Amino acid sequence: MARTRYSPQFKMKLVLEVLGGEKELGTIAYENNINPNMLRS
Repeated sequence: MARTRYSPQFKMKLVLEVLGGEKELGTIAYENNINPNMLRS
């Protein structure tokens, strides 16, 4: 299985959503089809 690569724009969007605090981390991960652990590091 090939490793998924994410664009810098996608990463920045997720970081800003997490820092914004409007949604829970698990919700953001679910909506973007990624593992929540990827947002915790």
